[in-house]
Amino acid sequence: MSTAITFSNVVKKYAKNVVIPALSLEVRNGEFFTLLGPSGCGKTTLLRMVAGFNSIESGEILFDNIVINQIPANKRNIGMVFQNYAIFPHMTVGKNVEYGLRLRKTPKQELKARTDEILARVKIEEYRDSPPERLSGGQQQRVALARAIVINPKVLLMDEPLSNLDAKLRVEMRGTIREIQRSVGITTIYVTHDQEEALAISDRIAIMDKGVIMQVGTPRGIYQRPYNVFVATFIGFSNLFDAVVGQSGAEKTLEFSNGYTVPIKQLKNDVKAGEKVRVSVRPEDFVQAPEGDGIRGTVRTSTFLGRYVNYQLIVEGQEMEFVQDLRADAEFLTDGQEVWFSVAPEKINVFDQTGGHSLIEGVVRFGS
Repeated sequence: MSTAITFSNVVKKYAKNVVIPALSLEVRNGEFFTLLGPSGCGKTTLLRMVAGFNSIESGEILFDNIVINQIPANKRNIGMVFQNYAIFPHMTVGKNVEYGLRLRKTPKQELKARTDEILARVKIEEYRDSPPERLSGGQQQRVALARAIVINPKVLLMDEPLSNLDAKLRVEMRGTIREIQRSVGITTIYVTHDQEEALAISDRIAIMDKGVIMQVGTPRGIYQRPYNVFVATFIGFSNLFDAVVGQSGAEKTLEFSNGYTVPIKQLKNDVKAGEKVRVSVRPEDFVQAPEGDGIRGTVRTSTFLGRYVNYQLIVEGQEMEFVQDLRADAEFLTDGQEVWFSVAPEKINVFDQTGGHSLIEGVVRFGS
């Protein structure tokens, strides 16, 4: 049965250094919830607080409304998958997976049945009698995953579980992890600094910076409507422009520094004409325009990536990116070529001048 996890004003300190200041958060029953942020942002610290490996200086963590602060780590009924797998090299795959059940003195017949079931579910039953050293990195990660969930834990915690795998295996394993999590229905908290990984597997994502949650939402919601410039530039790539809010009749506009102007319908009502703003444009939201119309750039380099071409541009002295889909009629740009772009106004994001918060209607601060 899945478990809801509640963080209520949780504080973590090391001496006088506050790492996580009064964090509150809800993780839903059966949810695949990802903590995403740069190194040192506090995501692994928070995960270890749930596991019982780190103390909690203030506040509460609850499993289904039961406070777990004082429950020892080995009594919390948590499955954990680590970055380095933590597989016992002297045990076979089967013995590794059985380990938690043996500690719980599970009856022999039930132990075998549950081990057989989980080995089949993670598709490593043929390696039951093999030593871990004979397995690939992806197969070893499957062993670690099987060992974590065979005990029927309330919660599954995963700390950068794919960071030691090569790029192809990471893509394969993230799909495997998501599929297994859905089939088991277990509440999962997943820690990563890999944005693409988080977008691919999560039900919801919390973006963290310096121990503070910047935004929580679905992958699509956060990507399309980031709350601030930090989120916009951390999740994917964003081109940033300075602009001024204008007024054309009843319609608001954005006026870029070169005079290029676009109508903007999704600004909040309290945004006034004359206000200086920061504008975020995703590389895929540029549209090539006729010469003299839009924003002018110069192609610095291009990178062919199979399904699309990524261009590095110089725009008003800044490096920016443009993504061109591969179509039969596509004309590739060349290094040094001058190009003009318009933007898709319904997709761009607008922030206050400091980049601290969104001015788009419906985008609100986490916790407000």
